[in-house]
Amino acid sequence: MLQALPPPDPPQQVIVVTGKALPDAAASRAYGVETFDRERLTDAPTHRLDEILKQVPGLQLFRRSDSTSGHPTSQGVTLRALGGNASSRALLVLDGVPQADPFGGWVNWPAYDPAGLAQVRVVRGGGSVANGPGALAGVIDMSSLTERGAEGSAEAGSRESLAAHVYAGASLGPGLLTIDAQGARSSGFIPVTRSTRGPIDEPSPYREGSIRARWVVPMASDVELQASGLGFLDVRNRGVPFTGNRTRGADASLRLVGTGRWQWSATGYGQWRNLRSSFASVNDDRTEAHQVALQDSVPSSGFGGSVEVRPPMGTGFELRLGGDARLTEGESRELFSFIAGDPTRRRVAGGKSGTQGLFAEGAWTTGRLTLSAGGRVDHWSISDGELVEREIATGALLRDDHYPRRSGWRPTGRAGAVLDVGSGLTLRSAAYLGWRMPTLNELFRPFRAGPDATAANPFLKPERLAGAEAGARYSKGGAALELTAFANRLSDAIANVTLGQGPGVFPGVGFVAGNFSQRRNLNSVRVRGIEGSADVTRGPWSLRLGASYTRAKVEATGPASDLDGLRPAQTPKLGLTGAIGWHEGARSASILLRRVGSQFEDDLNRLRLPGATTIDAFASWPLTRRLQLIARAENLLDATVEAGADSDGTVERATPRTLWIGLRLSDF
Repeated sequence: MLQALPPPDPPQQVIVVTGKALPDAAASRAYGVETFDRERLTDAPTHRLDEILKQVPGLQLFRRSDSTSGHPTSQGVTLRALGGNASSRALLVLDGVPQADPFGGWVNWPAYDPAGLAQVRVVRGGGSVANGPGALAGVIDMSSLTERGAEGSAEAGSRESLAAHVYAGASLGPGLLTIDAQGARSSGFIPVTRSTRGPIDEPSPYREGSIRARWVVPMASDVELQASGLGFLDVRNRGVPFTGNRTRGADASLRLVGTGRWQWSATGYGQWRNLRSSFASVNDDRTEAHQVALQDSVPSSGFGGSVEVRPPMGTGFELRLGGDARLTEGESRELFSFIAGDPTRRRVAGGKSGTQGLFAEGAWTTGRLTLSAGGRVDHWSISDGELVEREIATGALLRDDHYPRRSGWRPTGRAGAVLDVGSGLTLRSAAYLGWRMPTLNELFRPFRAGPDATAANPFLKPERLAGAEAGARYSKGGAALELTAFANRLSDAIANVTLGQGPGVFPGVGFVAGNFSQRRNLNSVRVRGIEGSADVTRGPWSLRLGASYTRAKVEATGPASDLDGLRPAQTPKLGLTGAIGWHEGARSASILLRRVGSQFEDDLNRLRLPGATTIDAFASWPLTRRLQLIARAENLLDATVEAGADSDGTVERATPRTLWIGLRLSDF
């Protein structure tokens, strides 16, 4: 007797954990984009993300110092000669969350481990639509690594330097948990150049570390939850007694991503930062240093969220709709006016700011042509601004400034076109409007740097950018050439404007021995430039070249009229990069050359920093199937790279030659 067989089991639905955002928008094709994949991030001559990104010609921090030697508040990032300000004019984003410091707009680079990132996309050009306001010069979009496996490395380097990294990804319930941690320390180098240093100058040690955890779990076949947490610590000394500083931070975010017929994402986040920083005054022959100020606490926070929906459209159409909001709050709690080593006054300066916006962007592709247009409108507000100063001994109120609430509306827009001509040639063009809020630091906190002092300005207006670009890309086989011309006008540009020369007493800052400045809105900064790149791959060999040339000019009237026609501070005309690499299996080697042209330290173009050329190198060699020997060299020829200059003649340098060797164990 035949017995019926049981029915077969239903097919199991395979759910893949990705940890990714929505696909890149079609509109982004109209912009110049440089992508750093995982290999470029890990097999680099440096462990620091800020230095890796400087391979993009035209990308710069406020100063040439890197994130191990420069002051944390000078780490703003920008592109296309829109520098001259410590606050970022490029929008840095990690997994959909903006990363600028809520109080000052600078970037805490030690929080980001390059080896824990899957990709970084640098999109040059203003007018970000879906990422929110702030993208005057472009967007730096970082994506976390989300893979099963493990990797660890340990390296030792010059000046008692140590660096270590650990990544692990493993299943947790139905999802994937990843943990990425990194740490580094060094006894540091003397930042002041040999010819201008004195007995008081000493090495500038640092220690830093971060840990990031991420849990990615499917909620349905086409919905994924991504939960992330980040904590970091950055401690360093600036090479003079009484100049230690420490930054602590923590982030948390939740993102839901839907990849069904209706694509959508929703993100919410919170950020917390606290800076402690001490400042010193050094006498003319650099034999003595005295403490002049102590920011004993600069607490700040940022909270926000965003929503994006991509409804199903007809073939060739893409539509993006959404909105976002960000609220920031922070204050600087500062001791100053030191007498016989003790502070006599206390200052509290800070406030709140917020933006809320809605956006829409559409793209249409027909044949070889893609057209796109998008816009957003934002409401901005600045409130609870204050600058309060008291005598410590008596509690007497010396200054009690409270500023009225201000608000307004700002538009953002961009339009682009991409034409695939054929035979590997693509033409593109774009036009855009963008804007940036002044930071709480720019609005409310005065500060000192050496003998110079800068007053705040609570009535700063948002910066506004209008720009256009056109480019061509040719790609065939293993070669790609790209050329882009652009023109930007940054209206109401915020700059530190020199208004007087000490010694003397000036409003808002008191006695000043050097230059007195105030943050002001300039009429505009006009920038025109051209960027080019070439990538060639032949077998195991690769060649990458990049160049940026810009002409930037300040347009200014009134108290800033002395700046009219000058070049903005901290903006070199020329940037060149060249890299040659060899990669065969687990063996690899590369040499990177970078040239940055001369630039001016100050707004009056009196302090010139000469151009500099550096050579870096990287090599890896397998010892076993999973174990590699790795070597890195930063500034291999030990070139002197002048990073800053004071009105008293002191010159600061960037990192000298640094050699690293270590081991990397990988199980990917």
